[in-house]
Amino acid sequence: MNLEPVTELDRDTVAVQLGRPPRAIRAIAARCPSGHPAVIQTSPRLEDGTPFPTLYYLTCSRLAAAVSTLETTGVMKDMTDRLSTDADLAAHYLRAHETYLAERDAIEPLGTQVTAGGMPGRVKCLHVHIAHSLAAGPGVNPFGDEALALLGTSWPTGDCAAPSTN
Repeated sequence: MNLEPVTELDRDTVAVQLGRPPRAIRAIAARCPSGHPAVIQTSPRLEDGTPFPTLYYLTCSRLAAAVSTLETTGVMKDMTDRLSTDADLAAHYLRAHETYLAERDAIEPLGTQVTAGGMPGRVKCLHVHIAHSLAAGPGVNPFGDEALALLGTSWPTGDCAAPSTN
């Protein structure tokens, strides 16, 4: 993982991508091939102290739109169903959950086993899993890797810093 410091340009770009100022941003965890932030690493707590267990947050507007479209296909239910029939996949997913917890708790323990995206028992948010895969690299989060592969050529395309009009 190669975390980068956040520049003012990054902060401004992420604000445009999200349509609001970013909260609790710590680092840029992954960039689009165009150089824009794609994933940010966030603090385990928001500025007001509220727990925020989502360590990696997908910001790329175009990628987020593509992931939302993918989620409408029912793929998350199929992924979750496979957890009960594929012991190797379930073990890999559990390791992804444990890795996520360890990374977050190394910053600030929240005293909870809640990570994000339904880990480790179900798949409920592909945005989180893709963000984790892009931040950690291939081979860490099996469902993030799988979802990225399912996106095929729909990302990266165009100016990733511009809000999607799809």
